[in-house]
Amino acid sequence: MKLKKLSLRTRIFVAMILLVLLSSILIAVVAIYQYNEETQDYHKQRLDRKEIAIIRSLDFVIRETSFPVTTENVPLIFKMKIYEVSEVHNIQINLYDLEGSLLISSKAGLQQATEKCLEPNVLNTLSNTAEHRYEERRVEDNETFRSSYRYITDSKYKDLAIINLPYLENDDFLAKELNEFLGRLLYTSLVVMLMAVALAYFLARYITKPIKAISEKMNATRLEKRNEKINIQDTSEEISTLVDSYNRMIDELEESAVQLATSEREQAWREMAKQVAHEIKNPLTPMRLTVQSFQRKFNPEDENIHQKLDEYSKTLIQQIDTMSSIAGAFSNFAKMPAQKNEMLNVVEVVDLTLDIFNENYITFQSDKKKIIAKFDRTQLIRVVTNLIKNGIQAIPEGRQPKIVVNVSEENETIKITVSDNGIGVSEENKPKIFEPKFTTKSSGMGLGLAMVKNIVETYGGTITFVSQKGEGTTFTVAFPIN
Repeated sequence: MKLKKLSLRTRIFVAMILLVLLSSILIAVVAIYQYNEETQDYHKQRLDRKEIAIIRSLDFVIRETSFPVTTENVPLIFKMKIYEVSEVHNIQINLYDLEGSLLISSKAGLQQATEKCLEPNVLNTLSNTAEHRYEERRVEDNETFRSSYRYITDSKYKDLAIINLPYLENDDFLAKELNEFLGRLLYTSLVVMLMAVALAYFLARYITKPIKAISEKMNATRLEKRNEKINIQDTSEEISTLVDSYNRMIDELEESAVQLATSEREQAWREMAKQVAHEIKNPLTPMRLTVQSFQRKFNPEDENIHQKLDEYSKTLIQQIDTMSSIAGAFSNFAKMPAQKNEMLNVVEVVDLTLDIFNENYITFQSDKKKIIAKFDRTQLIRVVTNLIKNGIQAIPEGRQPKIVVNVSEENETIKITVSDNGIGVSEENKPKIFEPKFTTKSSGMGLGLAMVKNIVETYGGTITFVSQKGEGTTFTVAFPIN
């Protein structure tokens, strides 16, 4: 899971836990490093102290010996004393001549083959450095030895022999201390981690609470309604800045919405006025021609005057009815009565609506007998009626009509489909099918599908269609179950 997909609260939890974990690991690494450094310093200093003390003891033996102080007599001089000094200081002592050959050792049964001579680099370092001292570390049988080499001299500071002190680095005590420290660090880290989790929880709530409130307000922001401003007290400077920005945006949005609504309203009235004027002009022209013809041909002495007057009257009444139909269509489209929502059985309401048409070619289908939803009964009937009328008018003369209405429920959504076997919708007309005043018929205002779309979207639904030229069209209305 990518970090960017995690919530802010989860990120705070992860950050706090990682901080404690990484700090604990860092402390452990530093402690181990410090332990190793202190261990090396401890063994080095201890070897140095032993070396100084042993050389003092050997110098005392040299001053008190009765043998001539020469390199050849070193085994005789230290024949017994080397064991005493080694026992007192608990360290093995090896004495070599100036050429690197072993003279005497405090280790009983020392194999001469293995430690017969010193290596050339040891002798070169002793003779060519100012300190005349050499120290090395080696591992044998999983044990680490630190060995020092230096000259011992006679009373006249003449080099007498080379002393070697192989010192075993025993880290058991220090390792035990390190393990105890790491154990305490582990328990402390667990306690700190629990405290970090608790702190992260309250910190996350404190930080995310105002952000969550801002998010909810933003999600509820709508252009078509008045939006509430955010009022959050006692928050950080960054959150306050964000809140102020949102409140300013709300003010600007409301101002823009008012301007947009005014502009759209004016544009809608202009379009409506154009359409009404256009539709009214159509019947006015034949009415004018009828009246003018009546004026020219009126003759009170004509024996057919009553018949002609009756024909002129019928023509005028027909055009007046057309104008009344136009006015009624525009009135229905503009008025849109207030919703009276109630819990309805959509299956039953749609089925009863089909009885209005009383046509055998209209078929009703549903996979359920009852689908309950909150809807306005009148508007639901208007939706179904307009879709069926649209389907009937799309069927050409000479073709056996077939209308199929289906009601179904899927994923908390109600679907109403109306299929016809009409002429279908051409590709160039598909984008304009739901536009007001658009129609392909010789009669009608082209407001039926626009009205249906308006009603459906009021309930948060959608209306779509699929059509095949010459074979028919299927309209699908889908709206959620409230």
